[in-house]
Amino acid sequence: MSLDLRTALIILAAGLATYLTRIGGFWLLSNVKNLPPRLETALNAVPAAVLTTLVAPAFFDGGIELKIAMIVALLVGLRHNGIPLILAGWGAAMVLRHFVMT
Repeated sequence: MSLDLRTALIILAAGLATYLTRIGGFWLLSNVKNLPPRLETALNAVPAAVLTTLVAPAFFDGGIELKIAMIVALLVGLRHNGIPLILAGWGAAMVLRHFVMT
């Protein structure tokens, strides 16, 4: 497999564009002292929107074991954050895949 110059330049340009948009947003928000309330509300909704775009396709395209594991993680997430939530979901998926779904 070889990589021609055009492909390499496209990859570099895409990487540079990604970097500039990320650093540009950080720079813009660090230089703006007072954010308008609507913008602040919109920015506060971004983490939930990103999480939804990651979880929803896996939930609807995955098997029953994945659905159950996500529900287990959701229930654990109601009381705990971070590592316990991840371990509960991962553990449920592994147990279901190994013992139940084989």
